[in-house]
Amino acid sequence: MLTYSFDNRNKKSLYEYLYTCIKDDIISGKLTPDTKLPSKRDFAKNHGISVVTVENAYGQLLAEGYIYSLPKKGFYVSEINNNYNTTGNHSFKNTAFNNISSSNQPYNVNNNAGASLENTGAPLENAAVNLVYSHTPKDNFPFSVWAKLMRQVLTYEGDDALNVPPTGGVMKLRRAIAHHLYEFRGITVNPEQIIIGAGTEYLYGLIVQLLGRDLAYGLENPSSRKIVNIYRSLGVKVNALDMDDEGVIPDSIGLANSQIIQISPSHHFPTGIVTSISRRYGLLQWANNSHGRYIIEDDYDSEFRLQGKPIPSLFSIDATDKVIYFNTFTKSLASTIRISYMVLPVPLLERFKQQLGFYACTVSNFEQYTLAHFIEDGFLDKHINRMRNHYRDIRDNLIGLLMKSSIKDRINIYEENSGLHFLLKYDTELTDEQLKQKASKKGLLISFLSDYITGNSYSPDNYSHIAIVNYSGISMDDVAITAKLLEEICL
Repeated sequence: MLTYSFDNRNKKSLYEYLYTCIKDDIISGKLTPDTKLPSKRDFAKNHGISVVTVENAYGQLLAEGYIYSLPKKGFYVSEINNNYNTTGNHSFKNTAFNNISSSNQPYNVNNNAGASLENTGAPLENAAVNLVYSHTPKDNFPFSVWAKLMRQVLTYEGDDALNVPPTGGVMKLRRAIAHHLYEFRGITVNPEQIIIGAGTEYLYGLIVQLLGRDLAYGLENPSSRKIVNIYRSLGVKVNALDMDDEGVIPDSIGLANSQIIQISPSHHFPTGIVTSISRRYGLLQWANNSHGRYIIEDDYDSEFRLQGKPIPSLFSIDATDKVIYFNTFTKSLASTIRISYMVLPVPLLERFKQQLGFYACTVSNFEQYTLAHFIEDGFLDKHINRMRNHYRDIRDNLIGLLMKSSIKDRINIYEENSGLHFLLKYDTELTDEQLKQKASKKGLLISFLSDYITGNSYSPDNYSHIAIVNYSGISMDDVAITAKLLEEICL
């Protein structure tokens, strides 16, 4: 029986400590691939801990790809394979969809109905329930705290707030972000590596200038149409990186033909999947195989994983300076607070200073100092915890109503713990376009996985009838009508 001592946990919770012990044994090779782990009940009894503790530890290991499960058989150790040049049949085994064919072609936004979703105007404003775009209800923003901190900045730091900041932003904010990354994401960086900008769109522009417009950039398929359009507008070639339920497929033609790739390994949009640890190490090896290759890690929604610990970032396990980390405060605070940042590897930081050091920071000093105090004084952590509980309540109530509705036997729900959306698969003969038309007539704005796929060679049936339910912009008062509308469009 696998046995660990819990005497020196260093303030870690029981499940975090157990998760760490098992993970370390897998990485070191003490637990070899395909080794069967003890049942949750036996493990708990042997260690004198609760079954819930073991269940949470196994759940975290499962989410990160260190172990896998077989129905009615138990949990087994995964193979942590660093070789990313493997081939084989790659399929979505544990999610709402099956394997797709590699598109083997660049992105073509005209092939995708999802482009229309992100370019419409009036229908978004007129929708009674919006499950496509994220926005922050006014009751969820800490107006009083923000106003108090801004007054303090104007009173006590007015002179500093009027000084011209360095290209990367106000150092006080960069230090606050560095500390936050260490505490929350296990990332250790020098504040100078952090570059602050007004939205990720601006930072993408800097990255393309820094790395080169003559390179090919690979984006996950499916992917946000906005990101695809941004890169295409910057004049670079964009390749599609097809995926399975572990992340980017190793023998994807798009990967072979790209020098730069952008991925969301901790929570992919729109599928919600988490890139397995084996694929993460493999991607790092892919990047390290060539001098000019880099990985842009978009840490999308990482603050709002609603079960277990946040998934460790790719940047935190990168030992070769090949990962560029992106994050933003638009989800954790408000979509209208346009403060984002990237963390550059040290070698790229020196190149950035030489080539792009003439740029001025695009975020006002007043907002930067206010956010710095918001982070330093602990308000961000409190706000994220409060919002995580809020979103969990919204999700639980919405799913609860759906599972009691008249269509409960015709739906399946997936990826509900990864972030602020889940997948809702309908058993229906209607096409996705017909479902969207019915929804629009009822005042419901919703998108489907098929809206975000590029290429003509994938099998449409594998992505059909899977709605993306983004509940981040609805209130508890909206939950009942949202569930009713999601039910009615299937009837």
